[in-house]
Amino acid sequence: MTDVRDGLRDGLRAALDVAGLTEPPEITIERPRDRLHGEWSSNIAMVMASAAQQPPRELAARLAAELNAKPPPHVTAVEVAGPGFINFQLAESWLHEVLIEVIAAGVDGYARSNKGTGCRVSVEFVSANPTGPLHAGHGRWAAYGDSLCRLFERCGYEVCREFYVNDRGNQIKLFADSLSARRQGVEPPEDGYHGDYVKQWAAEMPAEADARVWGLQRARQDQADTLAAMNVAFDVYTSEAQLVGSGAMDKALAELRNRNMVYEQDGAVWLRTSDFGDSADRVLIKSDSEPTYFLPDIAYHHEKFLRGDLVVDVLGADHHGYVPRMRAALQALGHAPGAYEALIGQNVTLRRNGVEVRLAKRAGDIVLVSELVDEVGPDVTRIVYLLPSVDTTQTIDVDVVSAQSAENPVYYLQYAHARIHSLARQAQARGVKRPSLDEVDLSVLVHQRELEVLRVLASLPDTVLTAMHARAPHQLTAWARELSAAFHGFWHDCPMLRDDVADDVRAARLWLVEATRVGLAVALGVLGVSAPERL
Repeated sequence: MTDVRDGLRDGLRAALDVAGLTEPPEITIERPRDRLHGEWSSNIAMVMASAAQQPPRELAARLAAELNAKPPPHVTAVEVAGPGFINFQLAESWLHEVLIEVIAAGVDGYARSNKGTGCRVSVEFVSANPTGPLHAGHGRWAAYGDSLCRLFERCGYEVCREFYVNDRGNQIKLFADSLSARRQGVEPPEDGYHGDYVKQWAAEMPAEADARVWGLQRARQDQADTLAAMNVAFDVYTSEAQLVGSGAMDKALAELRNRNMVYEQDGAVWLRTSDFGDSADRVLIKSDSEPTYFLPDIAYHHEKFLRGDLVVDVLGADHHGYVPRMRAALQALGHAPGAYEALIGQNVTLRRNGVEVRLAKRAGDIVLVSELVDEVGPDVTRIVYLLPSVDTTQTIDVDVVSAQSAENPVYYLQYAHARIHSLARQAQARGVKRPSLDEVDLSVLVHQRELEVLRVLASLPDTVLTAMHARAPHQLTAWARELSAAFHGFWHDCPMLRDDVADDVRAARLWLVEATRVGLAVALGVLGVSAPERL
């Protein structure tokens, strides 16, 4: 796909050559903060001022003069601003080419890159304990983790989605004991599970069933059903119990011993995590010969590198201390420091009728993801989770996201998509057909509302790449909302089917609507949501 910035860089290279200067490794082209200063801007004069032995603004003036004499494609004027920025004013024709590129690439190709081609990434997210349904907090990790995977895939990475099942330890015993107690009509242990779902599941459990085995299966099935409703699927489920039984833990420990990364003290086996930046060494085998939770975690992460060159964990806010020790352990096993990433997300709070709803599994006062999905739908649920950055706390007002009004940011986005399909239905009913694109004069698209839609569409490829690098799907949500706002403004001010609209203008605007549909479909696909054709 062509990029207008490539032509601007070629022009700058030619101007530098005339000035007798060797171009730097990278020529930066960015959007000015104020569009009145131009569509694009470069700081090349400030970068090259020392080599030119000339003040940045004087060098910028020389380069601008050469560019104005031999302007790159679409450039109408080149101006100098501030300490030496070179600003480019462009004709609307560059945006008309954007429309052609969007249509030519389509939903499958537009804003797709090969940045990660040949690289595999393993992303673990959710990994809720199999002791109950997913609560609304887990829903945030599900939406975020899956959309992050979709961002990676859009940028050419091969992705493996992973879920770790912590199916051994005391919490599993407490869960089984709680089910058994409810089945017998008595209260669960004080430190057991008291949620209403335990009563419901205990009533379903056959009398002859093993509470531990049956309870684990019931919890995992419930979680899988909820994730499927949110359009989330995993490639690999890893059972901690099976991992330990497979010998993977012993293998990892043996490798650490061979690397002289463990030692014995006070009857316990310790890992030298402090050698790699952790605050202290960590126990792997306790003095009673039982492994800590950390050792199977290390074995699991070590195995992940069989499936990914980059390993990413999406973790909750209570895992800050976990990250440096796991990074240290993986380095002790020979993995590069940059091969492991841990993304720490913050908690989510739900409000209903102005009152905060608790999300504690054991206490029983929880809102389930499935309840949220049932109330507002899977698409709204996912988009709501992806509105803020995952590293900020989030409050979801269920009453607001349930309302079909401008107050609801999700409804505003969906309304744009529904309007596009509404227009298609109206056009068909009136017998209005859209000519082929090569027969349409796009130069008639000069209204500011039309150009604003095209500017937003032009920014999608950069947005996808930036969001991927920042591990920030919410940036794409913000882009989709920006496109929706631009489209609503265009819809209001630029009629298409009225009798007084010229045929050439109507045809061009109908193609602009189609390009908007493509852009929305790309963004919503990466966000993991469908979009309604009617509201």
